[in-house]
Amino acid sequence: MANRQLNREEMLAALDWYVAAGIDVAVGEDPVDRFAQAATLATPSVRKPLPGMVPQTQAARPAPSAPVATPTDTDPDAARALASSATSLEALREMLETFDGCGLKLRATNLVFADGNPDADIMFVGEAPGRDEDLQGKPFVGRSGQLLDRMLKAIGLDRTKVYIANTVPWRPPGNRAPSPAEISVCLPFLYRQIELVAPKVLVALGGASASTLFETDTGITRLRGQWRDLTVSAHSMRAVATLHPAYLLRQPAAKALAWQDLLSIKAELGRL
Repeated sequence: MANRQLNREEMLAALDWYVAAGIDVAVGEDPVDRFAQAATLATPSVRKPLPGMVPQTQAARPAPSAPVATPTDTDPDAARALASSATSLEALREMLETFDGCGLKLRATNLVFADGNPDADIMFVGEAPGRDEDLQGKPFVGRSGQLLDRMLKAIGLDRTKVYIANTVPWRPPGNRAPSPAEISVCLPFLYRQIELVAPKVLVALGGASASTLFETDTGITRLRGQWRDLTVSAHSMRAVATLHPAYLLRQPAAKALAWQDLLSIKAELGRL
């Protein structure tokens, strides 16, 4: 059937259909170089005024706005100098409450400083707070924390006899791993925390914590259960790594290895 001329209502209906389909640019039979058009529009053209017309000056374009500054992590040396000035755990906590040198703090709900007994002989260090810890402001209070409590009870300990902290005191968004920059700026505060608690035994919970505290790339399955002497600032202690409770929740068969580590920790505490 030969094409017929559309009437006005039919043409409007066709346009409405094109708009609904997302078609907002008319396309002709010949190709159009849109990149060339954009370049032409970006370069202002100078037109000669017609006779009898007063030339108009081109309106000044607004200056581009300055980029919005994004928070950056403090220099670790500055963080180290600040942390070393804390003379008590309470002063260190208050310092972190007002510290704005780590981007993690901007997205966290609460500071997760520590839990337990600051006079304890043993200190446990995890990697970073999770969702439950961020909401309550205490380390290891979620499912992995409940398992940690049962692990402690198995060797005659509880939170009145241990001290618990993390390598970073704020929850990373989405429970991601802390970045090297975030760890570097938080580490001086953890070191000062360890120095002020002065435990006889330090236990790194999981590979990330062990890698940071022991400065090694060795995997946790090879690193766990191996005792070492560790010195943090002016304080020396015995240290060991074991599997993180969150890992044990995912891999229940590995609890046998963690039990060996717990028995070793109990024996070391008895010896000291």
